Amino acid sequence: MPVQNTKPSDYPQAVVQQIALLAQNIVIARKRRKETQAQWAKRLGVSQPTMARIERGDPSVAMASYAMCIWLINPSAVLADLIAPQQDHAALEREIVRIQPKRALPATTARSQRGGDVATGLAALIAAQGLDKPQ
Repeated sequence: MPVQNTKPSDYPQAVVQQIALLAQNIVIARKRRKETQAQWAKRLGVSQPTMARIERGDPSVAMASYAMCIWLINPSAVLADLIAPQQDHAALEREIVRIQPKRALPATTARSQRGGDVATGLAALIAAQGLDKPQ
């Protein structure tokens, strides 16, 4: 197994808090279903101690184990949508700044630059660059 360079104690507090919240929600979902850690561990293909680590919010547990928990709770959830290109507002804003001098932006994007609806401007940029189309 590869060596982890960043210790969990060095993770940003916001990340640790999100993992802890995810863990709490996993515990609630499992208990509402009246299932044991051992049952979930079997369904996930992990050991019961690993399931306990997931429920404690251990950031060193493999992401796939957390993703499987999410899938067990909501099989229709599309985890990748959280970081889809059209959701990456920081990158989209940089692209707006980068291309602004090169060509005129769509009217909705120009309006958003003056303090209007940034989401509308970003959506126009995404469409103009074809980023809204699946690769």
